[in-house]
Amino acid sequence: MKYKESETRELKKSTSELKEAVVSIAAMLNKHKKGELYFGINNDGTVVGLTISGKTIRDVSKTISDHIEPKIYPKVEKITIGNKDCIKVAFQGEDAPYLAYGRAYIRVGDEDRHLSAKELENMFLKKKNEKVSWKSKVSGHTVKDVNENVLRQYVSKAQSVGRLDFDFESVKTTLNKLNMIQGNRLLNACEVLFCNENKMEVQTAVFAGTDKTTFLDIKKFQGTLFDMLEKSEQYISEHINWRVKFGKMKREKIPEVPIKAAREALVNSFCHRDYAIPKGNEIAIFKDRVEIYNPGAFPEGFTPEDFIKGKERSILRNPLIAETLYKSKEIEKWGSGLRRIYEECGLHEVKVEFETLKSGFMVVFYRDLAIKKKEGLQEGGGISEGISEGISEGISEGIKSLLTYIENNPGKRINIIAQEMNKPAKTIERWIKKLREKGKIEFRGSKKAGGYYKK
Repeated sequence: MKYKESETRELKKSTSELKEAVVSIAAMLNKHKKGELYFGINNDGTVVGLTISGKTIRDVSKTISDHIEPKIYPKVEKITIGNKDCIKVAFQGEDAPYLAYGRAYIRVGDEDRHLSAKELENMFLKKKNEKVSWKSKVSGHTVKDVNENVLRQYVSKAQSVGRLDFDFESVKTTLNKLNMIQGNRLLNACEVLFCNENKMEVQTAVFAGTDKTTFLDIKKFQGTLFDMLEKSEQYISEHINWRVKFGKMKREKIPEVPIKAAREALVNSFCHRDYAIPKGNEIAIFKDRVEIYNPGAFPEGFTPEDFIKGKERSILRNPLIAETLYKSKEIEKWGSGLRRIYEECGLHEVKVEFETLKSGFMVVFYRDLAIKKKEGLQEGGGISEGISEGISEGISEGIKSLLTYIENNPGKRINIIAQEMNKPAKTIERWIKKLREKGKIEFRGSKKAGGYYKK
């Protein structure tokens, strides 16, 4: 294959041209919203190759991240062309105008030229108009793409809390009443809330230490907003530590990070993120903290303290999503999210911080390592060895709680367990499978009347 420069492709002989490469990336993004760049190929298309180490890849990625605003997250990889090693950088972004080293450029043919002040002003105006109208734009999805079960469950829950006064009829009629449809086309907000396939995703990871050098687990969630809220909350629950407090008649399991506060942070991250930005939400669990991040800058001119301790009213980036979550009581009341997180953490003596970043907003919960050591809690999630009664390390907190439930309530079937533990049946089925594989439980009786017992 002969490589040739174009409006969406740039060739660089070596990483000594990294600064020029960053300019080209910004120029292509401003013209075409995507592109690719190669190191190790002359501009005439001759493949010369270069020596590549892990540090080389990191340096390229970091330089791009540090010197392009708004931030982008390109795919930087080592590839072999013929028998020569090269670096390929693939990138895309919907948040133009992009600046490289503080200057704006545009791609013209295979060259990069400065944007004039008027061109830059027009791009900012276009960007503002696009973001304002995102919520009211129709998406590429239609009524047939809606997950009817999720919509039915939403209506039922919103009715049960007294915030919705009509019954589910057809999908189209219900969406009309929720103001989420134009003709047969869904609004963008409806796509995120009720379609399995949409542009939103949540990236999750557990790291071995206090930085991102080594990860122990990494996953990506996609689906309706309600599915991702449940999966995200469960992911945090299963990867933090819990301790047990014994009372007169029962024992209480206490998480090191208040789950109520974590869920509130998750709801806020989905409700207030900037959906015009393609980057996903993130959950990062470190040895000393849990970070919940969403893309989209904090409201200009305000600080988190204005909403935590002041009397500022909520500034809604996505009013239709916020209203939908309010009706199902995922949002308790307008503008109270950060205050509720702050107060819940204060009640449980957990340190929490709110960080406004150039690329978004982040809530940081600090894990209580002192309590963990005092109570004998295991690293990575779970009750201490004495409490979990010899369950092997590596089984999540949720699975351990299921084993404890089965021990105390033998003979129960999955549907009853799911109801009493307030968990989805599919989740219980998955945990049951893992416990049976590890030889911790067994099934006794007939298929219709039998249940699960601890071995």
